[in-house]
Amino acid sequence: MDMKTPIDPLTLSTTWHSLQRICREMRHVIERTAQSFLISQLKDISVGIWDGEGNTIAIPVGLPIQFVGAKYSVRYILEEYQGNVYEGDVFLANDPYHGFSCHPPDWGFFRPIFYQGKPIFWTLARAHVEDTGAAYPGAYFSDPYDVHSEGLLIPGVKVVEKGVEQRDILRLIWNNVRLAEGVRIDSYAMIAATKMAERRLLDLIGRYGIETVQGCVAVMQERTERAVRACIEKMPDGTYYGESSTDDDGYELDVPVAVRCDITVKGDRLTLDFSKSDSQRRGFVNCSYPSTYSNAVAATILFLDPALADYHNEGTMRPMEVIAPKGLVVNANYPAPMGGAPVNMGGNILEAVMMAMSAAVPSRAAAGWGRRFGQYIYGINPRTDGLYVFPGYHAEGGAGAVAGYDGYQGSASIGTLGEISRPNTEDVEIRYPWKVISREFRKDSSGAGKWRGGPGFHWEAVNLGGEAGMHTGAGHGETTFSHGALGGKPTPPNICHIVRNGEKIRAKVHRLHQLKGGDHVVKDTGGGGGIGRPEERDPQAVWDDVYINELVTIEAAREVYKVAIDPATKKIDWEQTEALRGAVATKGGGA
Repeated sequence: MDMKTPIDPLTLSTTWHSLQRICREMRHVIERTAQSFLISQLKDISVGIWDGEGNTIAIPVGLPIQFVGAKYSVRYILEEYQGNVYEGDVFLANDPYHGFSCHPPDWGFFRPIFYQGKPIFWTLARAHVEDTGAAYPGAYFSDPYDVHSEGLLIPGVKVVEKGVEQRDILRLIWNNVRLAEGVRIDSYAMIAATKMAERRLLDLIGRYGIETVQGCVAVMQERTERAVRACIEKMPDGTYYGESSTDDDGYELDVPVAVRCDITVKGDRLTLDFSKSDSQRRGFVNCSYPSTYSNAVAATILFLDPALADYHNEGTMRPMEVIAPKGLVVNANYPAPMGGAPVNMGGNILEAVMMAMSAAVPSRAAAGWGRRFGQYIYGINPRTDGLYVFPGYHAEGGAGAVAGYDGYQGSASIGTLGEISRPNTEDVEIRYPWKVISREFRKDSSGAGKWRGGPGFHWEAVNLGGEAGMHTGAGHGETTFSHGALGGKPTPPNICHIVRNGEKIRAKVHRLHQLKGGDHVVKDTGGGGGIGRPEERDPQAVWDDVYINELVTIEAAREVYKVAIDPATKKIDWEQTEALRGAVATKGGGA
């Protein structure tokens, strides 16, 4: 945008960071006013701001698959409602095919923001609601007939027009979901967040003027584009390959489904090509193009200069092209189910891109994270005689290592890039008829390496209610694993059992399991992958993991890391360590 006078640096900075702050305020409003566990406590929420044509302005916080590619949703609504978008409108979309949500449980509320009669911004609040009216409560069932089995599909319809609530449409929606009162409250929380964003944006324009605000946005998009192109130019030209598989699609069991990505770096441009990925599947693991685009861009950003973290916008995306032909699992044709898109293919897309980018930029190599291993348990809560849906982010492992650093401990699934919070055990026990027996880090569960991944978990809970269902679609990683890098080991496996009257019953992913009162659910999960060869890890760090952190057994120290520790003295045996490693170990402290 041409400016009559240059924008001074203070105004530019203040305006840009005001846009970021508005997004964070939107999220805060939803956290404080939503009622569902998944939104208010676990923070399964994304927000953002786009310009009047759908170009990305501000996306500082959220789950990548929910909002990085939301420009496609904005442009879809603009096309569907040409000449029929008014001040005070709010649109709701959750349909992956018509509205470009990632999967039906993620409801997105879009508000156009007008100034002097023209829509100059769009804002989005999107979160995972408790129920969508799917075949089973929770909507993560892995064997639907088609996308319609996954719940009510809302194709970007007006739920508020010119500031007036469209009561008949909303009554129809509430009537077609379970836990309707909770979903209604959560929906109003998201609508309120978009209204707050509208006020803040108009205040910003009132302070600086529309020309200055739009000029600041244009300058920041141009600066970000230049910075991203500079990062890409530093990468060696060439094509780099990554792949990742989920255990199965929930319909054809125990048959892996793969995402494959060729990343081509040429000058200051980067192409991510998923054309070698598997064909779309009958089960629920498919993605739409916007979902694939979102995760591909998000994974690439991880390998750019971290100083850009607060500045990503449309300029970030201009040097990138994402190719995902129709009919593949990364861009499925209607009516393929997409309920598992965020957890399964979404995570696999992130992993495949990270594997390829680790080869392109070894100095920023990043291993895969411990794979999502959630369950959705539903039943009747004897305390209330009402339906409950108990979501799980309790037990998946931590982050993968990155070059130079061990993986973060306790980070939730890679599909959230750490934005999802771990549930509070006491809150779980108040809300649901379940008692948590154990939640602790699991020994020898990290992908080993010179830098190891964050550890996995041991988690056990007992059913204090009656009969219940547990669908395990929100998980994988029992038979397929994410990558290590530069010689590091991949993510270890996940495993789950139902213990009933002392008998252990295997509870595999992508299935529906029946539970009885008194059943224990026990999960042992793998952590993140490692970077570099395990035998190159500092022996002192291995000793710390054995005796200080209690994450590695003395046996694994010897067999995996090639560090010999005398159990009697608890000291490193340097001579044996040298022999095991086949080279002189750098002598460190060792208690």
